[in-house]
Amino acid sequence: MRVTSTRGGDVATVTDSIAAGLARDGGLYLPALPLPRPIGAPKSLALPDVARWILAPFFAGEPLERELGAICDAAFTFDAPTRWIEPDLGLLELFHGPTAAFKDYGARFLAECLARTPSPHALRTILVATSGDTGAAVAAAFHRRPGFRVVVLYPDGRVSPRQAHQLGAFGDNVTTYRVAGSFDDCQRMVKAAFADEYLRERAGLSSANSISLGRLLPQMAYWAKAALEIEASGLPPVTFVVPTGNLGNGFACLMTREMGLPIARIVLATNANRAIPELLETGHYEPRKSFETMANAMDVGAPSNAERLLAWWPDVGATRDFLSATSIGADDEILHAIHAASGPDGAICPHTACGYEVALRARRTGLSGPIVIGATAHAAKFASAVEPFLGRAIVVPPALATLLARPSNAIPLGAEDGQLGDVLTAPI
Repeated sequence: MRVTSTRGGDVATVTDSIAAGLARDGGLYLPALPLPRPIGAPKSLALPDVARWILAPFFAGEPLERELGAICDAAFTFDAPTRWIEPDLGLLELFHGPTAAFKDYGARFLAECLARTPSPHALRTILVATSGDTGAAVAAAFHRRPGFRVVVLYPDGRVSPRQAHQLGAFGDNVTTYRVAGSFDDCQRMVKAAFADEYLRERAGLSSANSISLGRLLPQMAYWAKAALEIEASGLPPVTFVVPTGNLGNGFACLMTREMGLPIARIVLATNANRAIPELLETGHYEPRKSFETMANAMDVGAPSNAERLLAWWPDVGATRDFLSATSIGADDEILHAIHAASGPDGAICPHTACGYEVALRARRTGLSGPIVIGATAHAAKFASAVEPFLGRAIVVPPALATLLARPSNAIPLGAEDGQLGDVLTAPI
């Protein structure tokens, strides 16, 4: 399949776009509407089978077409189950991977694709900015893979203590930098590096943020699986509530709907950073400086994937029948939702709590049918915020416990594009 930059100046195959990450004109690669429909039905509703079924149209005629099944089998070795907390309200649990966050699905798929893609560079650099979870997922997916090094940037002091520990706990071919700035600074630095053609070629750069189709496409698999399971149970089409900051997971859900899956509506849930709700409410996109909330992975003032949304629907009013966004403006509301949704044997993370509160609001305003919230991360990653509030400890998943037992180190870095350039070109 051919994909085009959102800025119109670059066309590539899906395979080449995955290798490149960002388009050469600075835009984001995107297939044109209407999207192709998957053929027939998946072999089963197991996640690897759903993944290869829904992704097959994108890889038809591509160098990776014959390897797609093996890629899906290797990437999706853990499930994405829906747990119903009420008869018509469920949580799509996306935290069963090695770093306990939904980013594991896309990061592992991307790593499997790139490991099978030839490169002119003896050593490829996977450059990633993270607001908390992406960096650890990417680091885990590429850790100790021959031919790759990983450079992770995160905003110093703006991720949870356990997220910070994870990010610095890999070593070997992974180097982590704590940037004296916000996530938007980290994201700007990464985009500037990709826009510098000399730097891009010299360092062999590839992206693992949701600007990469290699991260975005596989995230359709779990939305498709959940929608098909709900359809098979005899329920009407589902409404998905998607906690989102950079709009990557939300856009993957939109792509799933555009492929004809039985999804009635998509409701994006944000924290007090309101760029996405304001875009959908006013039709005007205005990036702004982000500010901190306890749902830190969604502290994004300039969401990259807004560019994809506007490329498909320049008049975002055309999405009103199936897409909306709601902001949770105060940490007190997030804490209230954590308390309301957490039972004696479990808890939800602050980002999932935003989704839970948005789902309750949608129900109160008359939304009918099944609602499923994307549970984006395990609450144990945010123990410093959640445990004191609930007054009890949260059991740490084994994979996360292993990472937390390792020593951790992150190197300080200024929030200047030139400093990142120096890092990327320094002898290894």
